[in-house]
Amino acid sequence: MNGWLKRGGLRYRLLLSHLLTIAAGALTLLTITIIFAPGLHDQLMIAWLGPHWTETADASMVEMERATNAIFTLAMIQALTISSGAAVTVAIIVSLVASRQIVQPIDHLLQVTRRIAAGHYAERAPLIGDRELTRLAAQFNMMAEALERAEQRRVALIGDVAHELRTPLATIAGYVEGILDGVVETDEATWALVLDEVNRLRRLTDDLQQLSRVESRQITLAPTPVDPAHLIEAAVTRLTPQFTAKNIELHVNIEQHLPPVWADSDRILQVLINLLGNALQYTPGGGRVVIGAEHASEAIRFWVQDSGIGIAAEHLPHLFERFYRVDKSRTRATGGAGIGLTICKGLVEMHGGQIWATSAGPGCGATFYFTLPLYGQHE
Repeated sequence: MNGWLKRGGLRYRLLLSHLLTIAAGALTLLTITIIFAPGLHDQLMIAWLGPHWTETADASMVEMERATNAIFTLAMIQALTISSGAAVTVAIIVSLVASRQIVQPIDHLLQVTRRIAAGHYAERAPLIGDRELTRLAAQFNMMAEALERAEQRRVALIGDVAHELRTPLATIAGYVEGILDGVVETDEATWALVLDEVNRLRRLTDDLQQLSRVESRQITLAPTPVDPAHLIEAAVTRLTPQFTAKNIELHVNIEQHLPPVWADSDRILQVLINLLGNALQYTPGGGRVVIGAEHASEAIRFWVQDSGIGIAAEHLPHLFERFYRVDKSRTRATGGAGIGLTICKGLVEMHGGQIWATSAGPGCGATFYFTLPLYGQHE
């Protein structure tokens, strides 16, 4: 029996459960009828003939009443048995149809599951069946879409990392081959160039390691109540010499009497320095950068605004994706690897905040915003 059920699967289990339910109901009906029907028959006969009919009736009438009672009981049992058999037959047919309607969408879902497990992430389950099965298929499709996007990101990550590693490795290999062939002199300038490429590789691996830790939420935060003004002042102090050297005005615009935020000061300082560094890099000499903070509902909104090259609208939704560059022609030396903003996004979201960017278009500058929860509102 168990082997038959295992081979038949859910459909046969549903059929068996329906049959057991009907059998239990029929058996209960038959038992109750046998127990109570004779007594009820006698009560109805007495009510019809009168309570004293046995005193006036002869023996043949009493015997006829008993025979009638027995025949009635037997006929009723036969009728119930026949009707129970008919009910079971109809139930089998209905159960087969109903179980098929239930099991068929699940079979489709299992087939799609096997396809996705084999690496075909574009497969989707059909939205058929009852409401619950349709909702299950819809949720499964959402999971499949997430897996497909994750696979696309994985493939893109491998390609992007290979691309980022190729340039410095090619440079190092070129110099080493030149030295071995005697074409390149082994002076301090040559070794300095090789060391610069090695340091570039080290920075890239450090960025990748930090990106991996941020995206897997393996970074441990140590949040405390922090004054937003102190965070901005610390970031400005770090980068003021670079802004001065490039002849870019750096202004601070902080709303007075801001309440403290709940944040890890080192991590948020890293975010501010990264955003200021981007503004410094993409703003030409003679430009202007403003960093500020203001109260926004139950959070503090920070922003960094520049008068730089600006960002086209089609690039804004992708700025925080790993390895994404607005200008594809820029190399890591001139435009970064496209990891910094992804790390910023991860750090801000780990604090319970949000980060986004706006721009009126190329040549109109850009503004980067992020929010942090107020101290006491972080639960």
